[in-house]
Amino acid sequence: MKTALFATAFALSGLMAAPALAESERYTLDASHSQIIFSYNHLGFSTTYGMFSGFEGEIMFDQAAPENSSVSVSMPVTDMFTGWEKRDAHFMADDFFAAGSDEAKDLVTFTSTAIEVTGESTANITGDLTLNGVTKPVTLAATLNKAAEHPMAKAPWAGFDATATLLRSDFGVDKFAPFVSDEVELLISIEAQRAEG
Repeated sequence: MKTALFATAFALSGLMAAPALAESERYTLDASHSQIIFSYNHLGFSTTYGMFSGFEGEIMFDQAAPENSSVSVSMPVTDMFTGWEKRDAHFMADDFFAAGSDEAKDLVTFTSTAIEVTGESTANITGDLTLNGVTKPVTLAATLNKAAEHPMAKAPWAGFDATATLLRSDFGVDKFAPFVSDEVELLISIEAQRAEG
């Protein structure tokens, strides 16, 4: 659920662990190592999984005052992948996203609005998630995995995980609920590189 967007938001929490800097620095997502996994209960029989990857985002990080940092991410809903072509087509049809019928509804975005530091390497990142043309606040529980020089790229790098729970009915995607779970669990994992210049 392109929540993902949320994906980059949690990056901010981890960067706060590095040495203090005088001003914000821009980090960009490593699209090849950034994913959002979503899951939901199917009729009580199984858990179904899907993924978004390859999305883009930018983080402006104020290391001296992490709560003043910001993040924005966007991706087309058609980037969703569940591993079964017919399910993917159904999700893009009228029962769910009706992809292609409305350009504004086809784009998933996340823009942070607040960051609450909760520990040395954790934070709650709240932001506005726009999905299916509906905007709602979402909070990500974020954890820094590692912040260091990338051994091959020889550049400052950071990796993060985050979790969140969405109600798809909040975004007008409630077909078959509650038999197919209204709750959608998100697991986000990203890498980001400090931008040059």
